[in-house]
Amino acid sequence: MNYIGIDIGSTAAKTLVFDGQKVVASFILPTSWSSKETADRIKTKLLEFRFDIDSADTITIATGYGRVSVDYADKILTEITCHGKGGAYLFPEDSVIIDVGGQDTKIITVENGSVSRFLMNDKCSAGTGKFLEIMANRLGVDVDGLFTLAQNGTPIPISSMCTVFAESEVISHIGAGISQEDMAAGIVESVVSKVALLAQRHDIDAKCILTGGLSHNSYFREQLARKLGQKVYTHELGKYAGALGAALLAAEKYN
Repeated sequence: MNYIGIDIGSTAAKTLVFDGQKVVASFILPTSWSSKETADRIKTKLLEFRFDIDSADTITIATGYGRVSVDYADKILTEITCHGKGGAYLFPEDSVIIDVGGQDTKIITVENGSVSRFLMNDKCSAGTGKFLEIMANRLGVDVDGLFTLAQNGTPIPISSMCTVFAESEVISHIGAGISQEDMAAGIVESVVSKVALLAQRHDIDAKCILTGGLSHNSYFREQLARKLGQKVYTHELGKYAGALGAALLAAEKYN
């Protein structure tokens, strides 16, 4: 049997295949303007990997922002459920999972392998990957380039809680001649501060795990650890936590 987890986020779609024992395939595609189109591209990619979605030996669960668009999924589940399951698999001990997504940030406490409580950010995207994407574009670089600049800068304060007003602040700083490096450092510091504040509101009382699109970025992880005052762990499959959880839940349910 193959168990497929599909996590369509606002900026990236993660797909992972679990055979009941181990992960056998995984890939990421950018989320297009249409989640339905993205779901179709995922299906095509799976067929290229020789995974037949329509086979009786394949079970698919979808989660994430665009989960309802995966019309070939056998079931759809919430992001909290799937991210909690995936995080618990990667780190079996009790933990607090911090998932910084493109559109929202989730803080999930996992105890004895199950989600016990969670907290999500407000509707504003100022503490998410989308904010970094918008600000990187304003500075004329991609998100990875933004982090590279930030490592060589001194953070300038960006006080606005709203992405639109924060972008206006950055434009003002550009006009004042502030260096790219200092602005990038200020942008990253702003996001780190908002994520840390949300985590502290949730109350971190266990091992801290970073998942999501920023989990691979060592600079972001280090800055978050500094703000939280404790080590922040991650895993090579951290960005696939939602898709992994969906695949694991498929294996549990349909076994």
